[in-house]
Amino acid sequence: MAENRQPKRYPQNLGGVLQLAVDAGSAAEGPSPIEPMSEERKLWLKGALAEVCKGQMDEVEQIKKCLEVLKHERDAENERGEEERGEEDEDERESIFDILSELCENLDNARDLMTLGGLDLSISQYLCHSRSGLRWRAAHLIASCAQNMPQVQIHLLKLGALPKLLQLTDSDPNPTVRVKALYAVSCLVREQEEGLKEFLSNDGYSVLMRGMQSDNEKLRTKSAFLLLNLLMAEPEQKDTVVSMGMVQQLVSVLRTPHSPVHEHVLGALCCLVEECPKGLKDCSTPALGLEELLKQRFKELKGKEESEEELEFCERLRGLCFHVPQADDNGMDR
Repeated sequence: MAENRQPKRYPQNLGGVLQLAVDAGSAAEGPSPIEPMSEERKLWLKGALAEVCKGQMDEVEQIKKCLEVLKHERDAENERGEEERGEEDEDERESIFDILSELCENLDNARDLMTLGGLDLSISQYLCHSRSGLRWRAAHLIASCAQNMPQVQIHLLKLGALPKLLQLTDSDPNPTVRVKALYAVSCLVREQEEGLKEFLSNDGYSVLMRGMQSDNEKLRTKSAFLLLNLLMAEPEQKDTVVSMGMVQQLVSVLRTPHSPVHEHVLGALCCLVEECPKGLKDCSTPALGLEELLKQRFKELKGKEESEEELEFCERLRGLCFHVPQADDNGMDR
C-alpha cells in the first residue's frame, strides 16, 4: 500500500491541528504500527500549538484593554459631569463595544468577558446610559454572549439583566435600542428554564403584546416571532397567554395593513387554539369577526409564492376554528 501514500502536508490552522490529532487517534486503532514522531514534526506541532495559544491570549488581552477604557470612563464620570464629555470619547466607547461584540462571537471569548466583569459593567453602566448608541450596543453584546451559552445566561440572570432588558424593549425612546434589547431577551429565555420563569414573573408576554402594537416594524415582527417560538416550545403557557386577552390583541394586529408580522401572528393564533379550549373559544367568537377576516386574507394570499407559509397558517386556522376544509394544490377541497 506504500505506493498509495500521499506526501505529508502539515495543517495551517487549529482545525487542521485537531484533524491531525483525530487522524492519529484513528490510526492507532488500526492494524498498522505507529511510526515514532520525527523531530521535525514535534517542532512543527509545538510551534502550531504555541501560535494557537498566543492568538487566544492576544484576544484576551484585547478584551482587557477594551474593558479598561470602559471602566476608566466610569471613573471619569465621577470627576466631570456627563455634559462635559466630548463626542470623540463617546464614539470611542461605541467602537469598543463593536470590537467586543465581534470578539465574543467566539464562545471562549464570551466566557472570558464574563469572567473579567465585562457583562457586569455592560448591565450596570451602559444599558442605562444617556447615549442610545451605547445602550443598544451593550444590549447587542449581552445577546452575543448569551446566545447558546447556558453558563453566561445564568450569570446574566443573576445580575438582573432581564428586567432591565424588558424595560428597554417596552419603553426606550430609541427604536434600535428596543429591537436590540428584545434580541437579548430572546437569548435569555429561549430554551432557558430559569430565564423563562423570570420572563413570566416580569410580565414578559405583556411586553411582547405591546411590542406587536408598536409602530416600529422590526419590533413588531420580532415580538411576534418570539411569541410564536415560546408558544411552540412551552405549550403549557397557552392558558396563561389566552387569559391575558392575547387572542383579541393578535386579531387586532391582523387588521393592520399587511406586513411580515402577520405570518407570525397567524402562527401564534394556530398555537393558541390547538389543544387549548379557551383559545379555540376566543377565536371562534362571532363578535371577534375572525372568520370573515381569514376568508378575506385567504383570497389576498392565494397564488402568491412568497406568502405560502402565511397562507398555510391561514388555512389551518380556518379549519381549526370554523371547520373550513383545506384546499389542495389544484384548488380542490381536501
